[in-house]
Amino acid sequence: MATDISLPMQNPMNRRSLLKGATMAGSAMALGELFPAWAKSGSHGLHAVAGQPGTLNGPEIELSVGQSAFRLGKKTGHAYTVNGTLPAPLIRLREGQNIKLVVRNTLSEDTSVHWHGMLLPFQMDGVPGVSFPGIGPGESFTYEFPMRQHGTYWYHSHSHMQEAMGMYGALIVDPAGADPIKYDREHVLVISDWSFQHAHTNFKKQKQKAGYFNKRKQTFGGLLKGKDQPLSERVMWGQMLMDPTDIADVTGAYYHYLINGHDSMGNWTGIFQPGERVRLRIINAAAMSNFNIRIPGLPMWVVASDGLPLTPVETDEFQIAVAETWDVIIEPKEAIPYAFIAESIDRSGQCRATLAPQMGMTAPIPPLRERPLLTMKDMGMDHGGGDMAGMDHSAMGHDMAAMDHGDMNMRDPSVAPQVKMGPGVASLAPTPLDRNAERPTGLEKVPHRVLTLSQLRALEPNPDQRKPSREIDVHLTANMERYMWSMDGVKYSEKTEPLPFRHNERVRVNLINHTMMPHPIHLHGHFFEVVNGQKGQYPRKNVINVLPGAKVTFDFTADAMGDWAFHCHMLMHMHAGMFRVVTVRHEESGE
Repeated sequence: MATDISLPMQNPMNRRSLLKGATMAGSAMALGELFPAWAKSGSHGLHAVAGQPGTLNGPEIELSVGQSAFRLGKKTGHAYTVNGTLPAPLIRLREGQNIKLVVRNTLSEDTSVHWHGMLLPFQMDGVPGVSFPGIGPGESFTYEFPMRQHGTYWYHSHSHMQEAMGMYGALIVDPAGADPIKYDREHVLVISDWSFQHAHTNFKKQKQKAGYFNKRKQTFGGLLKGKDQPLSERVMWGQMLMDPTDIADVTGAYYHYLINGHDSMGNWTGIFQPGERVRLRIINAAAMSNFNIRIPGLPMWVVASDGLPLTPVETDEFQIAVAETWDVIIEPKEAIPYAFIAESIDRSGQCRATLAPQMGMTAPIPPLRERPLLTMKDMGMDHGGGDMAGMDHSAMGHDMAAMDHGDMNMRDPSVAPQVKMGPGVASLAPTPLDRNAERPTGLEKVPHRVLTLSQLRALEPNPDQRKPSREIDVHLTANMERYMWSMDGVKYSEKTEPLPFRHNERVRVNLINHTMMPHPIHLHGHFFEVVNGQKGQYPRKNVINVLPGAKVTFDFTADAMGDWAFHCHMLMHMHAGMFRVVTVRHEESGE
């Protein structure tokens, strides 16, 4: 029986165990020691060679999961770490290699390691209650699988929200032959969010009070200054029990945003020489934060997503959702420092790293940009512009005036008949849209180029060119006021039935977002083709960010036998229930 991932941790950390963890860390509090070599400031970059400092490689790798003290500025907390570092050690392997990874658990609670994006036997996928039992206190587990791919990936815990507390690291797989992406130097950039509060405490606060962490709500002063919505629109949103500033569950008021474990003041610095082609392998290991990425003064060529190469696309800014990886090429011509900016999509905070020709140079930190607001389009109710003002509500088919606001509007079950209606479903988007050609949340009005999903083209065609034999809908549902998240109106703890697939069948899946937040949906053990809004060779991904009120369609081949997790990678959304199991079996035997 699957573990109930929506339940609180059975052995939450108390003050005594926290102090014990800090004592175990000892002099690691003298701080640069917590960072692995590759993540220390002043990195000269990594190259695809075995034995380089700061990386783990070889046929057998040992990883020890434990606790360490972690300090930002003058404040110290505790972290879940691998081999005593945050981020975890960088693992570097080669396509075609057989690998053995021995994970030892020194914690007083269960743990696990999931190899995100890896194509492997499902028993090695590392999801407790789905593909294996987990790793108990004092126990070890050996993962063994071949490297069937190359690219930029990562690994993290799939237990007890440990991922939010620092248990994540980069996994780079070099190609067996020539790399299709040419570069002179590379840097790995692991972006994350950090709270000194335990992740379970943050989850409890969010459950107790809707919008607990949102400190940037609309004000009367904003109304007078014309920065916020007009009063008529604000009243309408209030009637629907929704807030157009509710873009990120946990904001920069509580999170510290990190790049390779450093905040902006820590100023992680990566070295380059003018004229080089520099590859940036960017991994969003955050628990809850999507980021907008830009390097002011430098264009970026996007060359890979979720590990797979793309036909290069030049842009000035792009959004990286939780759990995605993006590779970009930059070509700095001048011997000056450049700021690498990861700004949270609600613009409540950001982190700056510096790319420079030598140490001691610091790129400026730009001011945070104006806070964005959600629109009717984010409710799946756009009717020609996305704003409420001037709309002909009588033509909407779901007249605002006729809505039962006491029953949480827009709950017409005919919109999505398979959804189980109840207190966990606050609304159903009447007209979900294909938004893949649109700029993502918070980047609608910036004056420069912004990457959209519709621009992506796979560098190589998908090996399976068959048309799907069937089509299914998966509805992303929620009651944001009560912080309830689900798929098809059912949260995982309600013992949902797995989504069944026949081995090697081609299936089209429609993800329909009935909520007002983006959801990065991750399918374990497979890649899928994003087919709506695309022309040419469909891009293949293992995480797709479904914008609010949007519909995203992907095709995939169920070619990996076993049971696989399928979930929102926003950690608290998954923990609350936006999680299903995909099962792939032979049709003849049902095994």
